Amino acid sequence: MLLCTVRECHLPLARDGKRLVCPHSHSFDIARSGYINLLQPQDRRSKNPGDTAEAVAARRRLHDLGCTEPLLRAVGDVLDAGPRDIVFEAGCGDGFYLGSLAAQAGFSAHGIDISTPAIDVAARRYKGCEWVVANADRFVPYKDNAFSVVMSIAARMNTAEFRRVLRRDGHLLVAVPAPDDLIEIRGTGRDRVDRTVETFSKEFTLLDRRRATTQADLNADSVHDVLLSIYRPMRSEPVQAMKVTFSLDLLWFRPNSAMR
Repeated sequence: MLLCTVRECHLPLARDGKRLVCPHSHSFDIARSGYINLLQPQDRRSKNPGDTAEAVAARRRLHDLGCTEPLLRAVGDVLDAGPRDIVFEAGCGDGFYLGSLAAQAGFSAHGIDISTPAIDVAARRYKGCEWVVANADRFVPYKDNAFSVVMSIAARMNTAEFRRVLRRDGHLLVAVPAPDDLIEIRGTGRDRVDRTVETFSKEFTLLDRRRATTQADLNADSVHDVLLSIYRPMRSEPVQAMKVTFSLDLLWFRPNSAMR
């Protein structure tokens, strides 16, 4: 299902040993951990785009503490995917949501992120999924109508590409940080739901909206990890233990063509 990311090529890729090759002989290596790097020079704004290794590790420690487990369950409840589904996540990070839910539900999982450290962690931890380094803001390197579900969990959104790779009878799950997400650290945020629905309105219709919220009592080290994960400058005063809120607004869409 993967497509070549060389500009104006976009032909199907086929496996040839430890690499993928398109009919124009463009070649992409498969990393030792199992991920595929399709990122092109023109698709990066810096030498090391996306989350840093430090931010990825900090977020992983928070997941491993169980802080975000209630959010994972809420995403899984909305997704309600099974073994027959093929699920794609744009901006998948270290694979926590996609990899965990694929292991539980048995669906085929495909994740893309621009951060090589994040995708490397995902590939090492969730062996049964396909992990790709690419810029999904520009081009999702999969064939048309490839997926039954597309996900974007607190990540970037590409309406046209999401619609292109989604089946006519498929669904789109978008999660955005709720106004009370990390409120103890960064204050009240804005409500992003209406703007997100408007962003997708030409191609998708909103079917369901839910909010998932949980709180965790974190020690100082874990609060430090939260700050690292969201690229907040360290405070001048010492970081202290506190209760922290994690909250997502979950939006479930169907393509407008499904209504015709």
